[in-house]
Amino acid sequence: MPETNERPTVTTSDTTTATDARLLVLHALRLTGFAGAERVATATGLDEDTVGATLAAAAADGHTAERTGRISGWMLTKDGRATHAVLLADELARHDARAAVETADAAFLQLNEPFKELCARWQLRPDGSVNDHSDPAHDDAVVADLAPVHEQVVAITGRLAETLPRFGRYPRAFTAARDRLVAGDRTAFAKPLSESYHDAWMELHQDLLSTLGRERSAADGH
Repeated sequence: MPETNERPTVTTSDTTTATDARLLVLHALRLTGFAGAERVATATGLDEDTVGATLAAAAADGHTAERTGRISGWMLTKDGRATHAVLLADELARHDARAAVETADAAFLQLNEPFKELCARWQLRPDGSVNDHSDPAHDDAVVADLAPVHEQVVAITGRLAETLPRFGRYPRAFTAARDRLVAGDRTAFAKPLSESYHDAWMELHQDLLSTLGRERSAADGH
């Protein structure tokens, strides 16, 4: 049989078309900055064996580096970030998706300030003191006001997933975090590295920027 340079593809729970496992794994590291194989598997929908093999191959290529010790995990190298950018650009062109991502990005930015205001209300009481979550009425009001933002961001990412299926994980991530929040899990709003609503929001923001090959600007806020 003739040799081929095509990379293996996989079908994950987040995709309806075959997606390059290397892109998914490098992309997960770009969004998280640093993560263990288990977290990468959760983010990508790939099984841990595939993630482990992909990380090892990427390390051999100089695209990822593993840190071991008390806090262990993987990160992209400088070459890995460059390779990741090329893979995203290829994906964008292959799906003819730039217009869809730009539309989603513009709609997302319209929600960014309202979401930041909700985060500020979640962290601080009206008098400026730190919210210790001892006032259920205050917290419940913030959760209630999250509802229209949630509805819109789920719609934005759902539409985008029709063009780029890997964005299909965001409606599920936002809904899972909100369900936990409504059920009384106060860590589900903004606690870092806890699959919180804020975690998903920040990852989506970086995902849109990276997919478009843009750096953060004043229009993006924080």
